[in-house]
Amino acid sequence: MIRLKTNSEIKTLQEGGKILAFVMSEVSKIVQPGITTEFLDKLAKKLILGKGAEPSFLGYQPSSADKPYPANICASVNEVVVHGLPSDYKLQEGDVLKLDFGVKYKNLFTDAAITIPVGKIKPEVQKLIKKTRESLYVGIKEAKPGNHLGDIGWAINNFVEKSKFKIIRALTGHGVGFDVHEDPVVLNYGKRGEGIKLEPGLVIAIEPMVSMGSGKVLQRKDGSFVTADNSISAHFEHTIAIAKKEPLIITL
Repeated sequence: MIRLKTNSEIKTLQEGGKILAFVMSEVSKIVQPGITTEFLDKLAKKLILGKGAEPSFLGYQPSSADKPYPANICASVNEVVVHGLPSDYKLQEGDVLKLDFGVKYKNLFTDAAITIPVGKIKPEVQKLIKKTRESLYVGIKEAKPGNHLGDIGWAINNFVEKSKFKIIRALTGHGVGFDVHEDPVVLNYGKRGEGIKLEPGLVIAIEPMVSMGSGKVLQRKDGSFVTADNSISAHFEHTIAIAKKEPLIITL
């Protein structure tokens, strides 16, 4: 069931979104070779709590999961696309790190993700990260009243295919706000004019996940998803609200 948000709730989501954006920026600044993803996780928790919010991923257990998520953020390296568990792994020169953050503030939830190169990376990997980020904003531009959910997915996939990369179709965006994940499912592919019609008050997380190789994924025992051919992947995400005219990016 899709539940629209009031103007007051969207204002509160913006407050939480600013906290998330601050934490994401601060954690991203210290990413470098030798840093462990566990250290980044602990820093994120400290910063989130310091702003009077809570890490929404910690203890979260969707119906498809065997157990609650044990960390504050997701830290996915190289072929790991999403849901990578922070650990004592030390980042290495040339790694591609995806950080996914969830914040609960005044009982409302925001979600965003970023891909960060660790030190120097190959030109083709730089292109992957650049095009994945651009595809997010291509999708966001379609998130306005009168358009359909399929317009967002079509725009993202069309852009990515022209860049010669692959959308990972099995992984999607989602509604957000009253919970970590809500209806509707937000696909990163689709057809123009299909899906629900977008209307003010709808809050969704748009999150293209893109691979340099296979668009297929496998799930590991720890719950993380990896590309089927171990190719490098990238991931960007914003929480956005459908407003009267232009989309409102909540996590800025």
